[in-house]
Amino acid sequence: MSTRAGFVALIGEPNAGKSTLLNRMVGAKVSIVTHKVQTTRARIRGVAIEGDSQIVFVDTPGLFQPRRRLDRAMVAAAWGGAADADVVVLMVEAHRGVTPGVERILEGMAQIGQGRTVSLAINKIDRVEAPVLLGLTQDLNDRFDFAETFMISAEKGHGVDALRRWLAEQVPEGPWLYPEDQIADLPMRMIAAEMTREKLTLRLHQELPYQLTVETETWEERKDGSARIEQIIYVSRDGHKGIVLGHKGETIKAVSQASRAELTEFLGRKVHLFLQVKVREKWQEEAERYSQMGLDFKDGNA
Repeated sequence: MSTRAGFVALIGEPNAGKSTLLNRMVGAKVSIVTHKVQTTRARIRGVAIEGDSQIVFVDTPGLFQPRRRLDRAMVAAAWGGAADADVVVLMVEAHRGVTPGVERILEGMAQIGQGRTVSLAINKIDRVEAPVLLGLTQDLNDRFDFAETFMISAEKGHGVDALRRWLAEQVPEGPWLYPEDQIADLPMRMIAAEMTREKLTLRLHQELPYQLTVETETWEERKDGSARIEQIIYVSRDGHKGIVLGHKGETIKAVSQASRAELTEFLGRKVHLFLQVKVREKWQEEAERYSQMGLDFKDGNA
């Protein structure tokens, strides 16, 4: 029996549910999921198996109007992920409909969609009535020639199996690209850093989450089977350091506990996690930081 394997890019506005869908498809948490927009920075790949097909998901950053260098690099990565994929899935939130952002994405899709299979996934369908959903489906299909339309709830799992089965049929015939037991092509050090960054994003407010980054400095495998992980949280200003630490270190302690618990569950063994906060004013202007996030520094140029 022949096997299939290929890349599927999930694109859409920030908060459309791309990371939630990726994690649901893969069956494990490989992408950062928060209530804040623009939290996915790198093109995180999750690997799902459906029958004889291996589907490699590219979870791109949300497409939005970029303002800073980091924003521009993220948007360039999103379009790059779509342009390189065998199949593209555009995710639209049912309750938000055709926003100006969705219209911009559809314009961009016209450039990269030629000769590529593009499907539509209308997410969060539980938030609207059936007539609204049907009207939105018609409107979007009038604007772009989608190969297929799926009504889903990434959070609850509705319609996700049907989408995965369809994608399994669309990827090209060929050998599998990754070992059967591999669910992501990111190094564990980066997944660990993303987990800590997610916890910070959930606890901190307004702009600060976008002014920090997390790096896994050391990862030591210990004789008792546990892992000792040291991470550095880089912030842009002195004032931000105090916010991350919190009153009497309460914030950093809570973040550390939450991240340690999730890492322990993810790895299936004990984790000793140590966090430090350092000020690095220009980290958003350092090419090395971008390459570590899977982004191209040059794409951030205005």
